Amino acid sequence: MTPRANGRSAFADLRSWLSYLGDTERLQIIKPGAKLEFEIAGIANRFDGKKATLFPNVGEMGGTVVSGIVSNREWMAEALGIQNHELLDRFQHAVTNPVPWTQVENALCQQEVHRRPDIRALMPIPTHNEHDSGAYITAALLIVRNPKTGRQNVSIHRLQVSGPARLGALLLPRHTLSFQRAAEEAGEDLDAAIVIGASPASLLASQAIAPIDQDELEIAGALIGRSLPVTRCLNSEIRVPADAEIIIEGRFLANKRELEGPFGEFPQYYGEPAERHVIAVDLVSHRKRPWFHTIVGGSLEHLMLGCIPREASIIANLRRNFPEVRDVHLSRGGVCRYHLYIKFKKRFAGESKNVLLGAFAAHYDIKLAVVVDEDVDIHDLSEVEWAIATRFQADRDLIIVSDSQGSKLDPSTNDGVGAKMGIDATKPLDAPEMRFKRIRVPGEADIELESVVDSQTTLADIVS
Repeated sequence: MTPRANGRSAFADLRSWLSYLGDTERLQIIKPGAKLEFEIAGIANRFDGKKATLFPNVGEMGGTVVSGIVSNREWMAEALGIQNHELLDRFQHAVTNPVPWTQVENALCQQEVHRRPDIRALMPIPTHNEHDSGAYITAALLIVRNPKTGRQNVSIHRLQVSGPARLGALLLPRHTLSFQRAAEEAGEDLDAAIVIGASPASLLASQAIAPIDQDELEIAGALIGRSLPVTRCLNSEIRVPADAEIIIEGRFLANKRELEGPFGEFPQYYGEPAERHVIAVDLVSHRKRPWFHTIVGGSLEHLMLGCIPREASIIANLRRNFPEVRDVHLSRGGVCRYHLYIKFKKRFAGESKNVLLGAFAAHYDIKLAVVVDEDVDIHDLSEVEWAIATRFQADRDLIIVSDSQGSKLDPSTNDGVGAKMGIDATKPLDAPEMRFKRIRVPGEADIELESVVDSQTTLADIVS
């Protein structure tokens, strides 16, 4: 069944989603001619989390740039046609129940073809942060195939524009890097397709924590509730979303590394420059008058795309051993990666410490985990702080794990090796009933303020 929220189906492409945002007054169209260097990023950041932005007639080619299209949780759920509270369960169901894609011909993403492309002349690629090494493609799906099995992997990587037909890529130790190494060990380049202007579902699916040979485009199909239309690349066997805006076809060059970075990343710091992988661009195809999607480094859109899949994977992993885990939340203050809050119904003494250790095992990025009782709203930081302030003692409820794997993009680590801290902010099971009883005014939530407020009488009327 196609997911639906408020009578609407999931949105299968970028343009239908942006049209909906426009209809609901959440799309801000900017005056033509915004500058690619810094201005587009600056304007997008000013509207971050409030409105998506559309920039017409930018760059030498007079292209269109869009940004901020999924910059909060509610929008992400709407894009999938579901309610916000269904988001994590829907995502994890899609991961475990993928829907095979359907191949089509005459795809919109191949309406126009450039076989000797200069990507800088073909598309409006912005420069975001002050010390970025130049223009970057930041919102593209990078699709490669396993050289041994032919199965695809879909992910998002920062792509530095290093020349008219050359990109630098940061590959972290995940599936794309595994495929590239396998091809390189055989002395071969690895075909790659770069998809710009994909649907919200495809963007979200690309971040799934899935088995190595699971094609994330099949997860995208499950998210929208129907088979995703794809088309074959013109130069390779890679399949790409047929309704995408732009497709860049190229190859990871074997045994070739070039300088890439610095680049403003999600922790609000710069990723340092280093010798990194290189993609040679062979071909570009696109829709007529394509739209270029960019994600500003460190923006809410950047954080949310990584947050939802991680939360879904973490809660699924925790519930296998701790079925009383009610909810999880990767907080914005922890850059939606490093700080995890867990709502849990404790049954046994010491169980919440096991939950904390399970959280650290669920994803290596987590450096702080806090477990709280069911009465605490983990999406409200003040509630979590209140639980720590009134239910936690450091000499009894603190866990520290030294020299463990973390994020290489966390500048406080030693090349990704650091410490993890767990806080048990749950009530003791044997505490007297009234010791941790929260205060409450009966009927407070049911009071209709408009019915009790006197808008006619003034203070002067009362004291006269």
